[in-house]
Amino acid sequence: MIATFLGTGTSQGVPVIGCTCSVCSSLDYRDKRLRTSLHLQTENNSLVMDTGPDFRQQMLREKIKSIQALLFTHAHRDHTAGLDDIRAYNFMQQQDIPLYAQTEVINQLKKEYSYIFAENKYPGIPQLTCMEINETVFTIGADSIIPLPVLHYKLPVLGFRVKNFAYITDANFISEETFTKLKGVDTLVLNALQIEKHISHFNLEEALTMVDKIQARKTYFTHISHKLGTHQEISKLLPAGVELAYDGLKIEV
Repeated sequence: MIATFLGTGTSQGVPVIGCTCSVCSSLDYRDKRLRTSLHLQTENNSLVMDTGPDFRQQMLREKIKSIQALLFTHAHRDHTAGLDDIRAYNFMQQQDIPLYAQTEVINQLKKEYSYIFAENKYPGIPQLTCMEINETVFTIGADSIIPLPVLHYKLPVLGFRVKNFAYITDANFISEETFTKLKGVDTLVLNALQIEKHISHFNLEEALTMVDKIQARKTYFTHISHKLGTHQEISKLLPAGVELAYDGLKIEV
């Protein structure tokens, strides 16, 4: 499988125009972070996890030509605001695209995108088939997907495990039950927002504590605020086997 980081950034702490912090003024392409999303190409499927505000730009950049399914971690707008742009894939593929999410997420999407789910549909709007999921393992074609329940402060969020690859974003608590589901993971993607503590995200220290507990062979941090620091300076602080992800990074998993 190939995992592509479509975006590794966050709307949290977005600087005002003219910010001169080390990240915002950096010329390093690894510090140019669009909102967090991931593409996973398995042997059978092209899967997209979350469609943030930068979805169209990210998909064009990576030249992703088909999508078999969308998987949503939660309903916050920085993870869902690009949903309308799925219509281009409907046009190319000439079929509805399945959307996998928890009931609460689907209900929120139906409110925010009422025209997509209207009984009388306007021509050319996105065509989606909602597939409600919970904490039970589900399949997309030949791929088995293990939901990974975590908490984003008090909000339930789902990460996803596919074979020995696990993806968790927007979390600051992982239960023992979910740690059990993470046993044997080879490659882990985990959020690490900033240096300081945060009410709903792991900071760098907390994320490293999770790394020690999960014991994946390789871990990549995502959902990175400009408050974390530049790719170059933070990379020097990370132990072996842990890296900052960056937009466009492709890894074999």
